[in-house]
Amino acid sequence: MTTVYLVRHGEAAASWGEDPDPGLSELGHQQALAARDQLVQNNSASRLELISSPLLRARETAQPLARALKKTVRIDDRFREIPSPVPIEERQTWLRRFMRQTWAEQDEPLHAWRSAILQGICSLDAESVIFSHFLVINAIVGEHKGAEKTLVAWPANASISRIEVEQGKIQHVELGEQIESRVN
Repeated sequence: MTTVYLVRHGEAAASWGEDPDPGLSELGHQQALAARDQLVQNNSASRLELISSPLLRARETAQPLARALKKTVRIDDRFREIPSPVPIEERQTWLRRFMRQTWAEQDEPLHAWRSAILQGICSLDAESVIFSHFLVINAIVGEHKGAEKTLVAWPANASISRIEVEQGKIQHVELGEQIESRVN
């Protein structure tokens, strides 16, 4: 059994409709430090592999833990935020609509995005931490629950969820802190 910790990035410095790749806000940096502290308490922290979405807010959330453990963060494009099929000024509206839909209503590119995430998770063979995004975590949790809805969880910024993977299947999910979130 392989344990994987999913860390949603800290609060972004700009909204999803303003900047395609914002870094962290001041609060986001504080949240990243709190996530580091929580993960360092793990008895096996020194053995953790660190993986991040290529987006800046996820990479900045990973940095405090990487420094504490003196490890390199491997960038994995499979764990990037959901690809938006619309221009930046229409992204928030599109995202709100997507989050009220089911997977059956989605086009092939979004199914491919979800499949890549699940393949990435199920291929891990070492205890790992993945720094990623709200909807990536939802894709993983939704698959475990067999949910048709695209939105099944509300992970807080820098929350840490734990999953167990065995023989290429997600066996257990323990959600981190949840919030009533708004899409910014």
